Amino acid sequence: MATETTYRNTPLAGWGQFRKGIAQVAQPETEAHLQRILQDRKTGSLLPVGKQRSYGDSCLNTHHAALTLDYLDHAVSFDEKNGEFVAEAGITLQEINSIILPLGWFLPVTPGTEYPSLGGCLAADVHGKNHHQAGALGRHVLWMDLLLADGTIKSCSPKRNKELFSATLGGMGLTGIILRAAIQLQKVTSGFIVSSTIRAKNLTELMDALTVHDGDWPYTVSWVDCTARGEKLGRGLVMLGRHADIDELPRLHRMRALDFPLRKTLEVPCTLSVSAVNPFASKVFNLSYLLYNGFEQRRTELLPFNTYFYPLDILRQWYRLYGHPGFLQYQFLVPMDAGKGAFKRVLHTMVERGHPSALAVLKRFGRGEGLLSFPREGWNIAMDVPVRPGLLSLLDELDRIVLDYGGRIYLAKDARMKPEVFHAMYRDTLPQWQKIKRKADPDNLFQSDQSRRLRIMEELP
Repeated sequence: MATETTYRNTPLAGWGQFRKGIAQVAQPETEAHLQRILQDRKTGSLLPVGKQRSYGDSCLNTHHAALTLDYLDHAVSFDEKNGEFVAEAGITLQEINSIILPLGWFLPVTPGTEYPSLGGCLAADVHGKNHHQAGALGRHVLWMDLLLADGTIKSCSPKRNKELFSATLGGMGLTGIILRAAIQLQKVTSGFIVSSTIRAKNLTELMDALTVHDGDWPYTVSWVDCTARGEKLGRGLVMLGRHADIDELPRLHRMRALDFPLRKTLEVPCTLSVSAVNPFASKVFNLSYLLYNGFEQRRTELLPFNTYFYPLDILRQWYRLYGHPGFLQYQFLVPMDAGKGAFKRVLHTMVERGHPSALAVLKRFGRGEGLLSFPREGWNIAMDVPVRPGLLSLLDELDRIVLDYGGRIYLAKDARMKPEVFHAMYRDTLPQWQKIKRKADPDNLFQSDQSRRLRIMEELP
């Protein structure tokens, strides 16, 4: 007997809580159920949604249908000898880590949180601290099965249906529904990270340190104090990392070197009526973070992998600290030779306008992958900014700066970019992506609030 599809009007929101909407949400229980939904749907648009960890409106389909894949969240197979891991799209990175680490394997690429779904990570083609060496997650996908708008399933890979494969990585769920994927894992001997932290007194020192160490360390990222001015503009900490060998662990740790580390988490119980994040609080936080990390020029320590990769996950629902207005993350990249000039202009402009970032990270990227994938070779910075009067006009100004330097904005973090800006930033690959999308989804069934806002299927002058 076929399972009946039930749609419920459900509030959805991006992680930044700036964009919200109500969608008709259904939870298909099987792959066959998913296919029937597509074959039976006559009107309106549809969007597959993951765990709503994207920051803006790419996970929203207001007044239309949204499909969650919470029931399609199983590990399918694992070749422990070669490290090929196959799983359904609804599984989270945390669940994957808990399976593979005790067997001596680790994700080839991981973003800064372990709570998103695998399907969501591929739709955004997420990157991590090792993009300069390993690229984005899509580079390590051996194949994936994609459910198209007409209900058929296509297997895609770098060699088979490769155009559709390239359009789906970073395609924000608009080419079809990712059902399952095979990921090539990396071998590790422990779940610990050797972390080395270097202090930098300004932006030049920070970027120079990243440049020097990118060849020797697989994981590199820097924290930037966006409240600093003058000669201290861009000061911060460069955090290097690599997987620890078992013989580098203290004796008591070696017996549990591959145990999945559990850690206590705290939860912000409710959304604050007034944001706890303001220019004064940002300045205090950034100064405190510098002091917390000590005064020595360089410090090396051994950390559990989840402490190193997912520091913010220790505070569940941390977005609530920003209050009801929410926050925006402004993440952009520019070519290598433009990095210092672009960042100085952006950081200076934000401080002068009274909107310093509460939290910012800077790193280098290697070559890109999918057609709409964000990463390209260059410099990348991500900044969390509380929503306050004047912010949106400021970000429009920053968009013009980024465009002047030949840069682009990350779709998984975007919540307010204007369509003409998007089309200018992605003009080199957008027409090819549109062509593939029209072939795979001729009636434009798969849409989102973001795709409509950016007029992603149009040809703008």
